[in-house]
Amino acid sequence: MRLRGVRASRNVEDRRRYGAKGAGIGGVGLLVVLAVGYFAGIDVTPLLQGAGTQSSAPRELSAQEEAAGSFAAQVLGTTEQVWSQVYPAQVGEDYTPPVMVLYSGVTQSPCGSASGATGPFYCPADRKAYLDTEFFSTLSQQLGASGDFAAAYVIAHEVAHHVQNELGILGQVDQARRQSSETQANALTVRLELQADCLSGVWARSVDGLLEPGDLEEALNAARRIGDDYLQKRAGQVPQPHTFTHGTSEQRSGWFARGYDSGRMADCDTFSAEQL
Repeated sequence: MRLRGVRASRNVEDRRRYGAKGAGIGGVGLLVVLAVGYFAGIDVTPLLQGAGTQSSAPRELSAQEEAAGSFAAQVLGTTEQVWSQVYPAQVGEDYTPPVMVLYSGVTQSPCGSASGATGPFYCPADRKAYLDTEFFSTLSQQLGASGDFAAAYVIAHEVAHHVQNELGILGQVDQARRQSSETQANALTVRLELQADCLSGVWARSVDGLLEPGDLEEALNAARRIGDDYLQKRAGQVPQPHTFTHGTSEQRSGWFARGYDSGRMADCDTFSAEQL
């Protein structure tokens, strides 16, 4: 992804200097579980030997952390540019971008405590996306989703949840989930996640001029690598569709591709789709 000269977002809250670095990564399998607030995150607890503790003493960021922060800010900047144009054009209202919180180890949010184990998530209560930049390494080394555009897709996905919040979809889904059985609630969450994947595809189409050869496949591969069926198989389990909260690898990559191919938010209506 060509980011040289791309404006970095100023809507970044960097807490990493006051956070404890996460512990080392182990070699155990992955599970997908419901995370905080409205957003279902990737629980990589089995990969972590410990989440670390919050530190009050400031520390210097490593060169790798500085680079990850700059990358995240620039990718967030592309989402601001895209949605400030696409949202008014297709929705007819102004777009207000989210703040992205960068943290290391653990942090607090109105949706609950966050750690490297919860994975990236969006909290509608404060309209902020939370990202432990160490997740980029987990994505590449443990999940097999390497490449800068795979990491960019993760950020775009969280911003897509903010777009859903702006549209009022998160609140509607949360209310419906509270009135549903666990299986029905999971099915609603799957549709929510797949819609965010599709909206991420809309973003990807709009930044096509920044893409390099292989970038699109990096994003599609990342979507496949965080499919519920893939993660449960990797954890040594038989996939159980009634427990899915994100969708299968085929569904995730398929909805991302749908958004990329059309560039239309209206084509991301997973809640009206008969087949996912």
